[in-house]
Amino acid sequence: MGTCIVSIGVHDNGMVLLSDTMLGLAVVCYAVLVIVTLWRAAAFPAALRSDFTDPRRGFGFFTFVAGTDVLGTRIAGTGQHGIALGLLVVGGLSWLVLGYVVPWTAVLGREDRPVVAGANGTWFIWVVASQSVAVLAAVLEPAASARRELALLAVCSWSIGVILYAAAGVFVAARLLLYPLRPVDLTPPYWVAMGATAITVVAGARIVEMADAPMVTATRGLIAGTAVVFWAFGSWLILPLVAAGWWRHVKHRVPLRYEATLWSIVFPLGMYGVAGQFLGVADHLPIVEAIGKTEIWLAFTVWAATFIGMLVHLARTLVWPRESAQA
Repeated sequence: MGTCIVSIGVHDNGMVLLSDTMLGLAVVCYAVLVIVTLWRAAAFPAALRSDFTDPRRGFGFFTFVAGTDVLGTRIAGTGQHGIALGLLVVGGLSWLVLGYVVPWTAVLGREDRPVVAGANGTWFIWVVASQSVAVLAAVLEPAASARRELALLAVCSWSIGVILYAAAGVFVAARLLLYPLRPVDLTPPYWVAMGATAITVVAGARIVEMADAPMVTATRGLIAGTAVVFWAFGSWLILPLVAAGWWRHVKHRVPLRYEATLWSIVFPLGMYGVAGQFLGVADHLPIVEAIGKTEIWLAFTVWAATFIGMLVHLARTLVWPRESAQA
């Protein structure tokens, strides 16, 4: 997710070679993640079931939907519409299935109450998944034969994502207000709250630029205005999220070291930059476009730092201990 969206952002800024390199890296990483996830499901089914029934981790499964669709969106930019359509089918069906399974297993089907105590930033990934379907459907619509069907899918999944954002926001806010918040609880996935607003903006901008279709014609004005509102709110969220990071790592001295959830910061930053660029073009807002074009380089810097940190972490956990054991 993080690599693909930053790849899209730097490509729109003219860095084609860098973007293509990141795309190749994203394809490899996607394949590796799919393989190890299938292996984990076969080798440790009990752990998989535990994740599905845990409200703190269950919504993380929607990253498969978002990752698939964001990868498809980047691949569509190369002209490989057939591959992108295949990824849309996989992502769309997964979104539909997980959209019913995860809320039941992780929330509604649990006997212990209150479940809201387990609400956290990962709940916004459901929103991201919905909007990723909308983005890829809108990107493929101009070159597809089933244009009306893709327009319908884009508008419907965008609308569902907006409603889900409101719901997730209420639940997460309730958790923050009703239960003690320790520094270790304020994890990087809370940044997805901003990333969800950004991808809502991208999906809205893509829909606004689509050719006329009954569903698009009926909602274009509403979606264009709502996209501006989400961009403004997402921009406002950045400062509280930065302040929360300072409170966690500086005031309470929680060590800042590599962990997989740091990618939950890379994706929102990259999506915010892309959102500004797309919204600025779609709604003729040059200031917003300029902010997006500038911010994407901050996202790339954070991506590079996180990627290097991941390589160092893998080297320390997989390579050096093995060498020490052999010695």
